[in-house]
Amino acid sequence: MEHLLWWQYGLIGLIFIWSGFVRSGLGFGGAVLALPFLLLVENNPLIFLPIISIHLLVFSSWIAWSGAKDAKAKAAQQALTEDQGAPAPTSNIDWQYLKKALRIMIIPKLIGVFGLLTLPHDIVTGVIFIIVSVFAVSYIINKPFYSNNKILDTVFLMLGGYVSGTSLIGAPLIVSVFATKVSRYQLRDTLFVLWFILVLIKMSSFLIAGVDLQLIHQLWLLPCALIGHVFGQKFYNRLQQTESSVFFRYIGIALLIVCAFGLYSTIKH
Repeated sequence: MEHLLWWQYGLIGLIFIWSGFVRSGLGFGGAVLALPFLLLVENNPLIFLPIISIHLLVFSSWIAWSGAKDAKAKAAQQALTEDQGAPAPTSNIDWQYLKKALRIMIIPKLIGVFGLLTLPHDIVTGVIFIIVSVFAVSYIINKPFYSNNKILDTVFLMLGGYVSGTSLIGAPLIVSVFATKVSRYQLRDTLFVLWFILVLIKMSSFLIAGVDLQLIHQLWLLPCALIGHVFGQKFYNRLQQTESSVFFRYIGIALLIVCAFGLYSTIKH
């Protein structure tokens, strides 16, 4: 990125602030909603994908750790007040469903990372965004789609794992399954632990291929993402205080925007 002008660096910084806000506020969409704008500044995804991946590793571990610390603090406070009538605080992460999903996703993820199976990228991503758009609309109209079909859930998770291995756009499909299986209070932190694991695997492909991780540019882009993260955390805290229908509506709107950007990028290319 050394050949860019000062105002282009400024735009990139603003886009990473936006990315940090979306990632922290909703738990997904930071990459999909930032990458199209970044490619308008410099049309080379291999420059930005390693930066986004490292940001995911840093902030996902931070958010999961902070959530665990808050859960312990609530448990200690309840024990101190001996409030036996209050429900016992649960973990901020749904480890049971996370392990179940990982067992389903891990093989497709590795296949996608190492390119052992080549599927038409545009067709796969287009189908994913269309499917997720249906989920999003059902959330917006307050009629969330709950799948009781284990086969369908498995197919969605496997497809999401594969696409997340080939790129970083598998999140919308994965979220559409997790949103109806994991408690809303555990959803974001559970997703961040999942993103950490999936991105850690993805980073191996960058290292094997010798891709430049843009470590120098992390020095100024990481603080930009941090600014967005702080504002996104405030938005998330407010979102948790809303009713379930409002929460799902926000999730649906975010998914629909992600899909719109994704379909536009797919058709454009």
